[in-house]
Amino acid sequence: MANNDAKESLIALLRGVEHFNTQIFPQKRELFAELADGQSPTTLFIACADSRVNPTLITQSDPGELFVLRNIGNIVPAYGEMLGGVSSAIEYAVVALKVTSIIVCGHSNCGAMMALLDPDPGKLAKMPTVQSWLRNAEAARAVALAATDGGPATVRSMAEQNVLLQIAHLRTHPSVAAALARQELILQGWFYDIGSGEVMVLDENARRTISIEQAVASLETSENAAA
Repeated sequence: MANNDAKESLIALLRGVEHFNTQIFPQKRELFAELADGQSPTTLFIACADSRVNPTLITQSDPGELFVLRNIGNIVPAYGEMLGGVSSAIEYAVVALKVTSIIVCGHSNCGAMMALLDPDPGKLAKMPTVQSWLRNAEAARAVALAATDGGPATVRSMAEQNVLLQIAHLRTHPSVAAALARQELILQGWFYDIGSGEVMVLDENARRTISIEQAVASLETSENAAA
């Protein structure tokens, strides 16, 4: 039999479902009626599986607005390296759902980045699949260590370099490359600080973080120029 803690955790989830069914769902009945016939999200949001990261809460999005892809370390293997769930989700989002933006979101205190920055061979040996998966972020470790001018690399710098690396990997996916060539897709990297709630946008060209306000202003400027 499961222990009492496990039972209490499951009961809490079931009570949450009960609250959703009786209190939340009725308030959004029309929205769910529309969603019952299909989805048309505008954004593919690639986030870490970390339980502290909640994409819909961070972006204040309703159901149906984000197509969410989560895994350890918000990693996107380069096309052909590990064809599977991540690759198929990206392809489906771009080709079938025709999302217009893809966001890769890293975060503070990320266990995957900690493992890359200071590997514990004994711990990783017990998780061979995780160890293999993290090789898709190894280049970010090299960049983070090289960019510190001799000082210690931080989990944040690792997370930021990893986001930039995964965006580069995204560009190797044929569906993404084609959509970018048609100017139908925007790629963007974010860093989310769990403790402060702050989200910073990673400027891919300058390889630095900018504020939400700066990112919005940049997008509005480019939109006006195109018009």
